[in-house]
Amino acid sequence: MADRIQKIVTKLPGLKSVTDVWKTADRSLERGDAAFVADLAIALAGAEASDAGRTWQYRSVFDYLLRLMATTPGPGNVAQTLRLVSSAEAAGRKLDRYTASLLASSQPAEELAVAFTGHATEELRACLVHELVLRGVDVMEAPGIAGWATSPHWSHHPLRWLPLALSEVEGQPDLPSYNARGGSHSMPYGPSANREVRGDGRAQVPTVEETTTEAVTKSIGAAVTNWADESNGRIEARAFDLATPLVAESVPSMLLALGLKCLEGAGTKKTGLSVVVCPLEHVWRVLFAAASTGGAYNHGVRGAYGRLGAWQSMASLSSTAHDSPAEEVEARARACAWYAFSANTKWFERVAWDIGLVAVSPECRQLAMLAATDTD
Repeated sequence: MADRIQKIVTKLPGLKSVTDVWKTADRSLERGDAAFVADLAIALAGAEASDAGRTWQYRSVFDYLLRLMATTPGPGNVAQTLRLVSSAEAAGRKLDRYTASLLASSQPAEELAVAFTGHATEELRACLVHELVLRGVDVMEAPGIAGWATSPHWSHHPLRWLPLALSEVEGQPDLPSYNARGGSHSMPYGPSANREVRGDGRAQVPTVEETTTEAVTKSIGAAVTNWADESNGRIEARAFDLATPLVAESVPSMLLALGLKCLEGAGTKKTGLSVVVCPLEHVWRVLFAAASTGGAYNHGVRGAYGRLGAWQSMASLSSTAHDSPAEEVEARARACAWYAFSANTKWFERVAWDIGLVAVSPECRQLAMLAATDTD
């Protein structure tokens, strides 16, 4: 088998199409030979590392083999997937996150219990727990998973903060679907059908004091950081204290008065500002999609860390203390007034990835905003 694998690896860089190699893997898995598929993928990971990632054929076939095993139910497929991503040639945190998302999307929870006893990193296990939660699996009742999920040894992992069941605000998250040839996901950005706020131009807006710090910017923008780090995204995340309570009718005027970069030039007939009341569930859905699936040129941080990023942004927008438990974050966020805004300004790319969110505190004396845009 080693000679056969070496022959495939050697010939790959010269191929203009890799579909025949895909078919070879398909036939092997159909025969129940997941070990061959995993061995080939491990060899490709080593070859790609030596090649410094210059050969697209290695990357394409490796990704296909991983998705093929991870998304195909069958005896041994999960164990061989875990062996692949735990190998020295392939291992990495990003791969762990991706693999956890693939496995949770397609494999029964009982088949995934092996990840918590066999070959798997703690990072993959942590991600897998929350990928399953996002898919509606009761991990507290899952044999082999519940014990690890409730054990204290991963208490310092950032994902441990997340609840082990979906909250009301999360509802039924929009999650990607995968198969061996790729995947798809929804994009909840763009115009909203929610009630528009009719601004009252005669209403006075409160005087403000900006409270934005580097830490505030980072925490509000947690869900969209990947847009700027890995794609072409821009982010504006700011917070303000208001001298007097802000009424809903003054929110459009207030936004125009804050000197936001994203709204520079807005408020004219040619560049109008639209502000709509936004249910908290939609806020979370937008933040989760932005974090988990990414922008124009990246794939986001996948489901588990996407869930964490959405909660972090929601917490900071609602001015919740950073160390508050999730139930307190949700309660505080429920008490806030939420708005979505959009404007035809030069700051927004207006391609497919535009976000404008505002939270006004329950006392109406604090306002926080997040704007993000990306383009291909």
